[in-house]
Amino acid sequence: FWHPQRDFKRLEGVVDVIVGYTGGQKKNPTYQNIMDATEAFIVEFDPSVISYEEILNEWAAQHAPFYPSKCQYRSAIFYCSEEQQSAAQKKIEELGKDGQRSVYVDLEPVSAFYRGEEYHQDFLDKQAGARAPMF
Repeated sequence: FWHPQRDFKRLEGVVDVIVGYTGGQKKNPTYQNIMDATEAFIVEFDPSVISYEEILNEWAAQHAPFYPSKCQYRSAIFYCSEEQQSAAQKKIEELGKDGQRSVYVDLEPVSAFYRGEEYHQDFLDKQAGARAPMF
């Protein structure tokens, strides 16, 4: 969830992106005890600047949901309204329209979201410069 957080934050109209966990039976999961929860991120955006469809397009451009994954890393879109559900379903169908590959994306209503640990927030930005060059 680190790369999407960084990339979505760069979009004009995106107000904030928070990484964390959703789903699963355990309340307040952490990275160390994620169990059956899923790594996820919330995108807060200004719809007068960027549309939900544009957010979905960016998600699709960054993501390749063509392989099944276990709970922690599963591909999912969580919607807040019927309009978002419809737009997300349309985007999922577009991804599989060529019929060449199966698309593995769960489409679910938003449920409890647990903010990830502080070290996960903006992780890639915190690491910029902390790495040695690779040749």
